[in-house]
Amino acid sequence: MVILSLVLLAPALYADDWPSFLGPQGNSISRETGLLNEWPADGPPVLWKKKVGEGYAAPAVLGQRLIFFHRKDDQEIIECIHPETGVTLWTHAYETHFVDPYGYNGGPRAAPVLTPTHCYTLGAEGVLTCVAIDSGHLHWKRDLTVDFDIPAGFFGIGSTPLVDNNKVFVMVGGHPQAGVAAFDAMTGKTLWTSVCFDDFPDAPVRIQRDRPPEKLASYSSPVLTTIHDTQHLLCFMRPGIISLDPINGKKRFAFWFRSQLHDSVNAAQPVVIGNRIFLSAAYDTGAVMLEVSPDNTSTNVVWQDEFAMENHWSTSIYRAGYIYGFSGRHEYGSDFRCIDAKNGKLIWRVPDVSSSSEDVFYGRGSAVCADGRFIILGERGTLSLADVHHKYFQEIHRIQIPEFEYPCWTAPVLSHGRLFITGCRPVGGSTRQNREEYHLICLNLSKN
Repeated sequence: MVILSLVLLAPALYADDWPSFLGPQGNSISRETGLLNEWPADGPPVLWKKKVGEGYAAPAVLGQRLIFFHRKDDQEIIECIHPETGVTLWTHAYETHFVDPYGYNGGPRAAPVLTPTHCYTLGAEGVLTCVAIDSGHLHWKRDLTVDFDIPAGFFGIGSTPLVDNNKVFVMVGGHPQAGVAAFDAMTGKTLWTSVCFDDFPDAPVRIQRDRPPEKLASYSSPVLTTIHDTQHLLCFMRPGIISLDPINGKKRFAFWFRSQLHDSVNAAQPVVIGNRIFLSAAYDTGAVMLEVSPDNTSTNVVWQDEFAMENHWSTSIYRAGYIYGFSGRHEYGSDFRCIDAKNGKLIWRVPDVSSSSEDVFYGRGSAVCADGRFIILGERGTLSLADVHHKYFQEIHRIQIPEFEYPCWTAPVLSHGRLFITGCRPVGGSTRQNREEYHLICLNLSKN
């Protein structure tokens, strides 16, 4: 009886997979428990680390397989790694010639999406691939830039697909009516296409338009959610957000929301809070909270503020009435902040740069909320454990990852007590593509 009581009183431990971008719930919130409350002086134990190719795609984890999507030389590589050991189990590669127009790296941007049987990836040049998760065998492949009329993006193609109910939803950005497409998950066959520029009728007169055909794609990823007992496919595209019926792609509502600057992007995902949707973007755009009408055909602006939150690419995290996120277009001048979800009021912010040094605190970082704490990766390789509440921000521990320097822009992944982080450091050379050495590192955050 005594033993039984001890078991019942022991804290429950929970581990989880991370099968797609931003985790199993798509919101950067992990359900894992039993994590370290404090870190050792030199940081969490390193379980393994390995040199990898370039890219900004976060890994995905399902069971005993971690899929990492990266580029080496002129190949985009889908690599299956054992998450406990770092040993490569299989690879699938294909040719790429992508060159980032702005001189950033030439690797993929979109995270893999995993199911119990398949792995789906979308490369920087628009190659959509489905391979077997147990072997890497190619099931099907679509070259979206060949199959659709897609205007060139600013930084390549980088919206992570969404897989649900035997459909693969992709923000294609094609014309004339293919801003979003649904593909059969087993065959790759196109099921439906939807969305054109005219679906967003409220463009400001002063907007700096693209030369035709207009860009439709963004770097945000589709979100599938239920509002008013109705399923919505929310796509935060370049012109703004649009809701589609996931069954047939029929438009439910749209809301124009983008910068008036031509050289701008939307990248953070929509954050759904009940029957409300929070959007944020940089480039002098800010944030807006929308409320969906009971008939699911329109939205009402609850509040809108240019300065409340300016997510560049990192999606904000909602928790208990407050929104936490990284705000700012550039590293210097950005901060981690908390705003009230009811009205967008700034509650607090953590400044980034000390006036007396060049030490950058976080910059435009990324975060995971787990076991009551935030795990934060700054863009210069700072890794922190923090106690975050709407009344305060308290950093518990901070380390500098030796292999990481600017720019560390890939979101961290937490699965089964292990934190997987990706970053780079300069190694010399004449172009950005060959000046950086990339690493994938696995840290043990589990108490056990």
